[in-house]
Amino acid sequence: MNILVSGGAGYIGSHACKALAQAGFTPVTFDNLSTGWRDAVQFGPFIQGDLTDAEAIGRAFETYEPKAILHFAALSRVDEAMRNPGLYWRNNVLGSLNLIEAAVEHGCLDIVFSSTCATYGDQDNVILDETTQQQPLNAYGASKQAVEQMLRDFGATHGVRHVVFRYFNVAGADPEAQVGEFHRPETHLVPIVLDAVAGVRDGVTIYGTDYPTEDGTCIRDYVHVSDLVDAHLLGLRWLLEGKGSRAFNLGTGSGFSVRDVIDAARRVTNMDVPTTLGDRRPGDAIKLVSGSNRAEHELNWKPCKSTMPQMIEDAWRWHQVADYRE
Repeated sequence: MNILVSGGAGYIGSHACKALAQAGFTPVTFDNLSTGWRDAVQFGPFIQGDLTDAEAIGRAFETYEPKAILHFAALSRVDEAMRNPGLYWRNNVLGSLNLIEAAVEHGCLDIVFSSTCATYGDQDNVILDETTQQQPLNAYGASKQAVEQMLRDFGATHGVRHVVFRYFNVAGADPEAQVGEFHRPETHLVPIVLDAVAGVRDGVTIYGTDYPTEDGTCIRDYVHVSDLVDAHLLGLRWLLEGKGSRAFNLGTGSGFSVRDVIDAARRVTNMDVPTTLGDRRPGDAIKLVSGSNRAEHELNWKPCKSTMPQMIEDAWRWHQVADYRE
């Protein structure tokens, strides 16, 4: 069974493609390579195309006749979204609209959508579950919320069935080090820390040390990428079994501060992590931690690998063998 994976050359998408192939599906990657990597496409056919190009998407459906979609492709940098919101509305929303319309036209009505906890905004001392009011702080979160609404609208009018995953910070890498996390520019904390350990960069800037948290740095809920893609396969099977549309948070309920991550990297690698202190970045929430267990109860999802030492250990293993980093 062919599954179209938008953004399949990216960090999470490439891990999802490996998991799909291992589960007996054929992942068909559709990616413009603006943030993904051709070398990460190892598990099925590849189409280089852009979701803003409706004709290219249509050709992909005609050629491979996918039975379902895993939709990862999106811009996702908060700092960039704060500076250039129009870019995010054009890319994330228009691209998703083109994909959904093509899916409807070709009768491919099951869509697993990669959303984000950023749709909730900064709500301190609030348990973030699927019923929490969505009030995003930036165009990244707002564009993801818009696509969620789009899916609901197409569900009501065209029968599109969807599973939405609002996940928290993703970290780690394939335990076999076949694929891993790499962005240019790198904006995610764990690979930045490991770059500093490896001497690829001078150090790590801690953006904000005056947050109202125990150590003054902001707190996030981290999920191992392997656990995350396990949830996507469960969501895919949920839809293929004919179950209804549903939204799920994917988090562990445990928060780690920036300093927690740096300290864990020191322990795992047994090496120093040089740090400097900087000002807060606009749009950064103080604390984002999931309070939901819906995915566990309904999908039988268990994040078995999502401890900070395990995530850093797997990321560090891949970090040392990756051959397309600068």
